[in-house]
Amino acid sequence: MRKKIYVVILLLFFNINFAQIESKIEEPKKVSQVENMIKKWYESISIRGYAQLRYNRLLETNSDLGCEQCDRSWGNNGGFFFRRGRIILSGQVHDRVFIYIQPDFASSAGTTNQLFQIRDAYFDLSLDKDREFRFRVGQSKVPYGFENMQSSQNRIALDRADAMNSAVSNERDIGVFFYWATKEKRALFKKLIDDGLKGSGDYGLFGIGLYNGQTANRSEANNNQHIVARFSYPFEFKNGQVFEAGIQGYNGKYVVNTVSASSTGVQFQNGNPEFLDQRVAASVLLYPKPFGFQAEYNVGRGPEFNVNNKIIEDTNLKGGYVQTMYMLKIKEQTLIPFAKYHWYDGGKKHELDARSYNVNDFEIGAEWQPFKNFELVADYTISSRRYEDATKVNNSQRGNLLRLQAQFNF
Repeated sequence: MRKKIYVVILLLFFNINFAQIESKIEEPKKVSQVENMIKKWYESISIRGYAQLRYNRLLETNSDLGCEQCDRSWGNNGGFFFRRGRIILSGQVHDRVFIYIQPDFASSAGTTNQLFQIRDAYFDLSLDKDREFRFRVGQSKVPYGFENMQSSQNRIALDRADAMNSAVSNERDIGVFFYWATKEKRALFKKLIDDGLKGSGDYGLFGIGLYNGQTANRSEANNNQHIVARFSYPFEFKNGQVFEAGIQGYNGKYVVNTVSASSTGVQFQNGNPEFLDQRVAASVLLYPKPFGFQAEYNVGRGPEFNVNNKIIEDTNLKGGYVQTMYMLKIKEQTLIPFAKYHWYDGGKKHELDARSYNVNDFEIGAEWQPFKNFELVADYTISSRRYEDATKVNNSQRGNLLRLQAQFNF
């Protein structure tokens, strides 16, 4: 009888231990399965980029005509020129954190080209699971103007219009921005890019921010930050056409720190290099499905060189652009003919002596994309530009030129 009891006890003991052993074996299996389901942050990072090579001297009628904003290969001694060479690292590294880092390998400083420089380095912190409310921290585009926010990889015309782009050099600055958009509208912003409709990307329906004001990769020069706000709303019609309208504005004080040598006698109004810097703008666009239309106009105040007394003054500025385009799908290829007229009357705070400008340019051209990794743009420009500083007085230039750009997307 006792033997039977011992046998039962031993069997129970071994059964219990086998169960514990099995549970210990199963536990790491379950943990490893969970680990396999969770992505490491670096597995969420994507790498892409693009490069643009230009030549601007074909059919040129005036080699003295230049455009510092467009690119420095315009005019005399210009040749082949890398306008951009970007590599983009981005990814949703956490449900609430998105990162975006974009260096450029084609920046210029004087006569030296192909320099490395950070364009974007920002982090989006979402406040909700649908990411409808988010803060953007770091160096990023300032939400002012549709064309300014539109990536140069997507833009049809080779350069942004002087009137809008003179607001923020390189379109970027360091600051903190808040964006809001519904989940549905964020999906629409993404679809406009994915479908090749030349969207601006997702900068929310409403955006507001505080930024340094001296523009990207430049140290702040005063104790005053700029504030910017923008509201834009896309309307999607039953036929799939999308119309978007927006309004935006910013206010701050800008310090002019690029002036001619003291021997030229350039002075600041009231002896102070700090100037009121404020603008308001309206934007309207019809995405090309197949016909498209785009227009923006802004007014404001800022520093401008006065050629008569060699004083950089606080003056009014105004200007805008209108553009039409038509998207043709030919099998797997895309052809987009376009025409653009832009004008500007005012100073450019980022340039030497807050250079004074009066611009009237007309462009006609086409973008051809035989496949998504290559684009070729031909842009015939008819330009009339007066741009004056202490080193260039009564400098009015007129001319025509054919500009070519090859873009490689990867």
